[in-house]
Formats: sequence, structure tokens, C-alpha cells
Amino acid sequence: MTITVRELAYYPVKGCAGITVDSARVGATGLEHDRTFMVVDAVDGAFRSQRTHPPMAAIRVEVLYDGAALALSAEGVEPLRLKVDRDGPRREVSMFDRPLGAAADQGDEVAEWFSDTLGAKSRLVRVVPGFDRDGWGETPGKVNFADAHAVLVASTASLDGLNARIAARGDAEPVPMNRFRANIVLTGNDEPHFEDRVRRMTLGTTELAHSVRAMRCNVPLVDQETGRRAGPEPVRTLATYRREPEYKNKVSFGAKNAVVREGVVTVGDVAEVAEWLSV
Repeated sequence: MTITVRELAYYPVKGCAGITVDSARVGATGLEHDRTFMVVDAVDGAFRSQRTHPPMAAIRVEVLYDGAALALSAEGVEPLRLKVDRDGPRREVSMFDRPLGAAADQGDEVAEWFSDTLGAKSRLVRVVPGFDRDGWGETPGKVNFADAHAVLVASTASLDGLNARIAARGDAEPVPMNRFRANIVLTGNDEPHFEDRVRRMTLGTTELAHSVRAMRCNVPLVDQETGRRAGPEPVRTLATYRREPEYKNKVSFGAKNAVVREGVVTVGDVAEVAEWLSV
């Protein structure tokens, strides 16, 4: 059995569309440029997400000049090219009612663009130089503006198992992997959810360690191409076999990991698992 990297993706603006790549540098906070930016409420600095603003999924983002600029586009609005200000005016921001400290505001033009696109007064902020945020779990690690962990790992076996169960119900279409917004997708092991048992692995020159299982909210109900809710799947079916009593009966899909050695990971790399959780 050889486990390999099938897909890589990063999400420059939290909640907006991802970018798939063949290779990525991986730092302490995950894939380069991942969740470096965040859209927040213009008044209180609380983060915006697909939980309350599904159209975010259809906002396309392109990272230009190694992060010095962004290109933003969405249906029905003029595209915008933004020069990134790493040291912009500081704005206090929060996530899940927890303060994250100060972030760098990216200016009025992009704030107006997001406000018009989402129909809610918004600002775009970036992590500031020296941003230092801890994750939590078995191996906490560091994190940018992701919910709480650096890297989300999922597998084709987990998706295939889920879609087989959805098909057995006979009243819904299979779901694509992008509903789960994974950073790294593994293939080569036919055991659904084997990624839950991986405690330490090397991918290319990068080493990851398990933090927690990935608890899912309502974001997997959002069609990532259209930005529209398309539920009840996959959450309805996940609820029949993936409830986690220790996490208030939330459902899980995928595993969140911390970066314990920075490096480079490439599609096709073999995942060398150094430690498994015994069952």
C-alpha cells in the first residue's frame, strides 16, 4: 500500500475559493498563502464565512507576485486588482467571539468591493508581520486565519465511502471533495477515514502531526462553484455514521494537522507514515 498526495489547495482569503497547485511550500502555519487574508465585519471586526455568507465560495482569488498583490473576481461585479499592504492600518479582529488581535486593513477600495459583493459592510484584513497564533489539540502547532489548525488532510477513500452511502439513499447526487476545503488530499489507501489514524507523516520534505479530527459545520452544504446552499448532503449522511460525542455530537470529515517540519510538498509525493493510532 502506497499512500500518495492526490491534490493540494490553499485558500488565500478565508472562506473564498481555493487555488489548486502541483507543489507548495509549507511553513509553520500551513501551505504558503493559506488563509493569510480574512473578510471581517466593518463595525466589530468579526470574521465572515460561508456559514453566514455562502456567496463567498464563488469569489475567485489569484495571488500575484508572490503575495504582493491579489486579483479578485465574482459574478456580477467588476474584478479588482489589489496591491497588498502588509503594514496597513491595524484593525482588531475576532473569530468565534475570540479576539485575534490586530490585523492589517487593506483599504477602502477592496472593502467596498467585498461589501457590494456580499451585501454586508465588510473590510479585508491580512495577518501582520510577526502574527503568532496557537492551534490546539494533540499537536497544537501554529495557524494563520484558518479556524484553528494549519493543514486539513482528507482522503479519496473517505470521500468514496461517503458518496457510496449517499448513493444508497437514492435521493441525492455525490459531492465533490471541494465541499470540505482540504489542503492535502491523499490516495492509495482504501480504508475510509484512515487519515484520522495518522499521527505523524512526511510528505516531500514536510512533516505533519495530528491535531484533531475536523469537525464540520454547515459549510459542506455550500456548492463551491456557485456559492449557493445545496444541502442537505453531505452533512445528513455524515450524521448517520460520523458523529463525535466528545465534540457535542458534531460530525467529522478529515483530520487537522500541525506542521512540525517546514518544507515542500508536491502532488505525487509518497506519504511516509511514521506513526499510526492503534485501533
